[in-house]
Amino acid sequence: MKKIRTIGKLSLSLCIEINKKTEIMTNLVKGLSVVDFIQGRKGNFRAIVKVQAGFYSSVNCDNISLASVVRRFKKGALQTVEFIPEGTNYPLTVFAKKGKNIVLADESLLKEMTVGDINGLYSNSNLYDQAQYKAVNAKTWADKAFVINS
Repeated sequence: MKKIRTIGKLSLSLCIEINKKTEIMTNLVKGLSVVDFIQGRKGNFRAIVKVQAGFYSSVNCDNISLASVVRRFKKGALQTVEFIPEGTNYPLTVFAKKGKNIVLADESLLKEMTVGDINGLYSNSNLYDQAQYKAVNAKTWADKAFVINS
């Protein structure tokens, strides 16, 4: 069950019911598009990373979560992550960067992402936003960055 409501001019909150537990996700980040392509499905991920020599490489990541894929690479290396659902050969982009800014992210990543992930890996990007942290009541690096913390 999803309900969309607007708080102010920039805020979009999604109410997501998971195993009878409701999580409220808030996104104040300018320029970030949120998609829901994974939808709890199983599959593999393909990461496009910029290696130290300056060229791009493709890395297949099997049987791990999207958050684990994002945390796996050094700061600034990860450019794009694609999700390939089981039974198909068609990749869906679930994480994308354009320059320093993150322009696309899947809900499943944002629900797991902590303040520490952003401060460590994306401190020079649009995700690093004190207004976002305040909106979800995040006080430590272990708090979730897009899910309201109690």
